[in-house]
Amino acid sequence: MTAARRVAILGGNRTPFARAGGKYAKASTQDLLTAALEGLIARFGLGGERLGEVVAGGVMKHTRDFNLTREAVLGTSLDPHTPANDIQQACATGMQATIQVANKIALGQIDSGISGGTDSASDAPIAVSEGLRGILLDLNRARTPGQRLKILARFRPEFLAPALPQAAEARTGLSMGEHMALTNQQWDIARADQDALAAASHQNLARAWEDGFFDDLVTPFLGVTRDTTLRPDTTVEKLAELKPVFGKDLGEAATLTAGNSTPLTDGASTVLLSSEEWAEQHHLKPLAWFVDAETAAVDYVSGNEGLLVAPAYAAARLLARNGLTLQDFDVYEIHEAFASTPLTLLKMWESEEFCSDKLGLDAPLGSIDRSKLNVNGGSIAAGHPFAATGGRILATTAKLLAQNGGRALVCVCAAGGLGVAAILEAAR
Repeated sequence: MTAARRVAILGGNRTPFARAGGKYAKASTQDLLTAALEGLIARFGLGGERLGEVVAGGVMKHTRDFNLTREAVLGTSLDPHTPANDIQQACATGMQATIQVANKIALGQIDSGISGGTDSASDAPIAVSEGLRGILLDLNRARTPGQRLKILARFRPEFLAPALPQAAEARTGLSMGEHMALTNQQWDIARADQDALAAASHQNLARAWEDGFFDDLVTPFLGVTRDTTLRPDTTVEKLAELKPVFGKDLGEAATLTAGNSTPLTDGASTVLLSSEEWAEQHHLKPLAWFVDAETAAVDYVSGNEGLLVAPAYAAARLLARNGLTLQDFDVYEIHEAFASTPLTLLKMWESEEFCSDKLGLDAPLGSIDRSKLNVNGGSIAAGHPFAATGGRILATTAKLLAQNGGRALVCVCAAGGLGVAAILEAAR
């Protein structure tokens, strides 16, 4: 086996993210992923190129999208001999896609690849009821008119009720917001701190757009040129006026509002990765190295742990493996599923009891310099098309490192009690 090779992040591209039911209401997840891929291909002159692999996925997929990524690749100007496969890990899909591509490059199995993710809450799949599904399957197998009439006699009007997509966790019946409300109560995250983080997310993202930071990271799609969920005029005072939408039965402890939670969003993102040799052969300068990553899971069902806190564990293990402290970073990108999500993770790392009892550490991981957190905005302002969030964050982080140097810690939580952490370093 050959020694592991360094993996370069060369750049990224995404569609502007749009509020569900808005500008992308008629676009499919495949349309969005194809657009994000083609924008990346055009930016890096990859038309006609056969890449090692394209790995991407979506969380809310139709049955017709069983080969989503391959179909999207065939809709682009890439060489059609470029392999592709789907991957899915809820909100961490884009991160896992990148890990898969990066690992293959590191092992020498491929020299280049694209990771990505796409989701459209506007194009969410709607299934028929179990009763109607059974009838349709049996009708397909029936051979005689008599058999078909007998099957149709089983029909009941209530079978016409569609099975709508649910945001609830299968094992608890609670939505992600309801779970986060409980975690928020457990860790006592103040409403004012959540609103302050949400306001900063909008203000930082708005400044980054005005500064042109996203000019080479985003390709307009269907006439949309900027994230439509961005509210540059949002203030802490305006956010403080909103009523809670999750955990209402918690009384005064209910603090998650529509303003400090991410909205349902449509969009897609992609990241171009390669070996050093491939980058040099194509005259492309790496933005950052994808150093290492770790995935963790927590027992949110019976273990009294929050649904979205697994990155606390993933980051701790990642730091230990790489001999780093939590303070050894110049950039922190922590997914804002809710404003209280990064705030909870920061509080867990500061907790002597949690770090001792849960992480097995002699001392807390400690605090971070908050001025280094999500400096160009986060998911609350940009939106959160589930599978597309990882690519957005990684591309943004890599460009920040290319501009300023240093090292970055990326954390993304996901449904199912999952979480991913990754380390990036500037390619200087």
